[in-house]
Amino acid sequence: MSDTGDEAGIERFEVVRWMPFPAAAIFAVVRDPAGHVDIDSSGMLQSFTGEPAGAVGDRFVVHMDRESLNDFPLGKYDVEVEIITYEPDREIAWTIYGQIKPPIGHVYGYRLEPAEVDGVAGTNVTSYYDWSRIDQTWREAGIFPVLPEMALRATLGILERTVRRR
Repeated sequence: MSDTGDEAGIERFEVVRWMPFPAAAIFAVVRDPAGHVDIDSSGMLQSFTGEPAGAVGDRFVVHMDRESLNDFPLGKYDVEVEIITYEPDREIAWTIYGQIKPPIGHVYGYRLEPAEVDGVAGTNVTSYYDWSRIDQTWREAGIFPVLPEMALRATLGILERTVRRR
């Protein structure tokens, strides 16, 4: 499924890319705060503090630079990533907490499913970005989606390159 922000009522993007790697190799990158920084296509994620996630409720800090988007003059700031879905080698999702109150409530995640293409075993990687449950304050502000669907597609390309290099 792939939604575009051009349609009224869209509140979630999902993009899929097949990768010629086992799910475990991909999951190792997306559960790791270093991996989040390495694969970010927006340029906002600069560095991190914390350990790879191992369960729902785990948290780590990502040091951000909003100037990469040039949309709001937030400059450099920190967010705390909280894992809300954690199924090893199958799915991981998180929400973000920061200085903005109330918390926004958007969710990012990856689903991994074994798949074979032309006789090569690999994984279908679905990247999703869901703002369907954002706080009403942010819904009324009309700022979502912050990132376009294209950013998710680009991140999947960077993810494939990153897994290949590890």
